[in-house]
Amino acid sequence: MSNIYKIDNTRIINPYIVKYQVWILPVDPIMKTDKTLLITGLKYIAYTVALMFLAPVVIYQAFKNQEHPLYWPVLVIGLLLGVAAIAMGFYSLKVILDSLFGKRKK
Repeated sequence: MSNIYKIDNTRIINPYIVKYQVWILPVDPIMKTDKTLLITGLKYIAYTVALMFLAPVVIYQAFKNQEHPLYWPVLVIGLLLGVAAIAMGFYSLKVILDSLFGKRKK
């Protein structure tokens, strides 16, 4: 409790008294959501969901047509779409968390 103080009006009081106290925290307790960044994160989530459905379909089509000459290119495209879905998932969660809690200070 070294960084947290309880203040009653203008003087510091005993921490065991629980009457009309205001907590002063070392961080800013009022954090507002960045709505434009949140909308961007939700758009990225939509792209992620689309990639999550598209990648398995492309991989399935590649495995279904193994004797076709375009088997390997279609399989590689499907695998790249799967990796992109995973990467977009992490990135979209990062953008949404940044919009809710703010960017980390280094």
